[in-house]
Order: sequence, then structure tokens, then C-alpha cells
Amino acid sequence: MAQDYEDALDYSSRWLNLIRKNEFPTRDEAYRIIDESKSNFAEYYNRNWLEYRKSVTESGDWAAVEWTGSGSVFKDVLGREYLDFLGGYGMMDLGWSHPDVVNAVKAQLERSPMPSQELIDPLRGVLAKLLASITPGTLKYSWFAASGTEANEAAMKIAKLYTGKTAFIVGVRAFHGKTMGSLSLMGKADYRAPMGAMYAGQVYHVPFGDADAVEKQLEICEQVGIGVAAVMFEPIQGESGAIVPPDDFWPRIRAATQKYGVLLIADEVQTGMGRTGRLWGVEHWNVTPDILTVAKSLGGGVMPVSAVCTTEEIYQPMMYPNPFMHTTTTGGGALACSAAIAAIHVTLRERLWEKAAEKGEYLISNLNKFVGQYPHIYEKITGKGLLIGMHFKTPEIGYKVASGLFKRGVLVAGTLTSAQTIRIEPPLIITQAQMDILLSSLAEVLKEL
Repeated sequence: MAQDYEDALDYSSRWLNLIRKNEFPTRDEAYRIIDESKSNFAEYYNRNWLEYRKSVTESGDWAAVEWTGSGSVFKDVLGREYLDFLGGYGMMDLGWSHPDVVNAVKAQLERSPMPSQELIDPLRGVLAKLLASITPGTLKYSWFAASGTEANEAAMKIAKLYTGKTAFIVGVRAFHGKTMGSLSLMGKADYRAPMGAMYAGQVYHVPFGDADAVEKQLEICEQVGIGVAAVMFEPIQGESGAIVPPDDFWPRIRAATQKYGVLLIADEVQTGMGRTGRLWGVEHWNVTPDILTVAKSLGGGVMPVSAVCTTEEIYQPMMYPNPFMHTTTTGGGALACSAAIAAIHVTLRERLWEKAAEKGEYLISNLNKFVGQYPHIYEKITGKGLLIGMHFKTPEIGYKVASGLFKRGVLVAGTLTSAQTIRIEPPLIITQAQMDILLSSLAEVLKEL
């Protein structure tokens, strides 16, 4: 494509005018936006991405192009409404456009969107103090970025710096992100194998939930002289299908890591901020990790922000002798921090983890009734709180369920490392009436199947 500054200027001007409009596009405008969006994705973003989207394949004559949302409901550019039981893969704990978060970001935007990088920017310190107040144990210091994989990369660096060791023990079917360090810890070949050689340090994968395997791997590494920097797990595996480990798993691996002088990292990118029925997933087992990462819902569904939190002792190599050991220009910017401060405030004020526990119990108990009714369709239901996996006999059945719900205006989606699993991961503010709509719509889809 040839450079054309004038065309780019005209095109950006047209879209800025659309962005600024408060009212919905006209019907003709909406049709143009749909066609243009499909063309742009095909020609300039990812053509095959369109083939995997229910918004294109299952929405009828005109693709669903999202336009606005509030609470647990969003609308496409044609004004069609959808009930959100996907929650942006765990990002929308507070729903779409929570007013408290939006207003905090607006206020900060008018004051100062980004820091100078040289002066003290107050909100970064405020957010760090808040995280020290709400994370378990003696976790105190935080470092900020924009995404979960960046937080996990930083956690790996901190573990290596503090221990002087290089190996990691992680779970089969784990998902910690897709940048090269995090991808090295990935527990599924589909994403790892095409990339070839990855992290040069040793990475050992063990079955998730198998404390014996973790203990044995730590023992072997000790015997052969392989230095393990950290053991890293999600409290509940999210992308693997909301897999809950046995109750003895976290306490045993905590004891084992302490025995061998290895750090324990909890990847709370998806489970943190109340999603599983506790503010932090590890709190189900009264375990305090050495390092904790959080992202997704930390930004309140408004801004991308992530954090890695650890103790003062473990954080020392990030401060001395070089406080610029690991930095990012935009991570922890004022807009992101304002969103996170507001998101934490709303979560604590509304005690949303308790609501997630209650609503999750209601949904899981009712979904299990479908398992009993349709044993030839379902394998099982897994999860805690509002991180729920519906496991089907085949990926094809899972897709039919997801597409059938989408045609009825209910959005769910699959998981990345378990193709036959459909996640139910709505905003924590989902209402009883909306949960009942999901269940009644699902009953119709299952009856059709």
C-alpha cells in the first residue's frame, strides 16, 4: 500500500467525527461501518481472525460490530443488544463503562494523561500503596505495566534477580501470556511449538493440581544441581477451562517451595480482584505467595493496567543498585492508575468477591443440572465464583452451544488451551434476571442439540 498522507488525514478525520458523536449512527452509516470494519480486519489486521468470530459467522446478514455498553449489556452498531457472559475474558468484572471508573479517568485525562517520567507522579504511589493494603501476607512493592504477560515477564525477572537461579516449574496447559518469556511457560504446544527455541533457562511442566509432581520435580532439580528460581501457577487455571486444583495443592507447594528455597508465584491475572469468590484466588487455600501478578480487571474494564507485587526483601534487586533494572515508558501511567484506583474502590465498597461467590454457586448448581440431563453432551462443570467452565464431549459441541447462545443475544466463548470448554465469565455485577436469561437460553440450545 502506497503512502498517502492526505488520504490518511481525511480518513482519520472522518473516524474522529464518528468517535465524537453521542448519538447512534444512522442505519446507512451503521451498514457502512460494518462493511468497512470487516474489510479493515481482512486487509490490515488479521483475515483469518474473522473466520473465528461469532460476530461475523453467526450474526445474520450483518456482522455484529460492537459500539457501546453499560453494565452487563452491550450494543452493536445496529443497536442489537447482547448480554455479556464473557466479560472480556475476565477484564469486565465491573461491567461495561462503570461510571465511577470512567469519571476517574476523565478527571485525570483533563489534568494530565501521562507522567513526565522524571518527576514523582502521585497516582503510581497511591496504587502501589493500595495493592500493599489488599494483597495477602507481606506483599508490599508493586511494578506496573499494561498487560498480564508483561506482569508475568517482570515476575520472572524478579525471581531470577533475587534467587540468582534460572529454572521454572509450571503447569501443563498453563497460560501465562504470549510474549517470549511468558510463552516459554505456556502449557500447550499449539502456541509454543511454532516459535521454536524460547527461554534459555530450563522450564519444567508438571500436571496442574498434582502436588506430588511438583515436590518430585523440586527434589530432582535439587539432586542434580539445577537452580529453580520459582514455581508459578494460576490459583485456578483459567484458559485451561476454570480448573480448580485439589484442596491440598496450594498448601503443599507452598511448603515445598519454602523447603527448597524456591519462590512461589501466583498468576492472578484472571483470578484476581474477586473473580473466584475471594479477592485473590490463593485465599481459598490461605496461602501467601512470594510474588503475585494481576491485570485484566485491575483497570476496571476501562484502561489496560497490570501489576506485579512482592515483598520488600524480594524487590531489593529491582531497587538497588539500579532502580531502572526493569522499566516501561507507558506502564503505570496516570490514566491507568486512576482506573485501577477506582476499580479497587468499587470492588471493596461493593464487596464484589462475596457477590461472585453467591452468583457462582447459583450458576454452577443449575449448570450441573444440565450435565445430569444431557450426559451425552456434557463432560462436567468446573470453576469457582464467576470463573466457570462448561466442558463438552467435543470442541464441535462447544462451538454449537456458543453460537446458539450468541444467536439468542448471549455472549460466551471458548478457552485458549481447552478447545472443548466454553467459559462463563460475566461481570461480577450480573443480575439474577440476567443469569436466568442465560440458563433459559442455554436450555433452548441444548434441547436443539
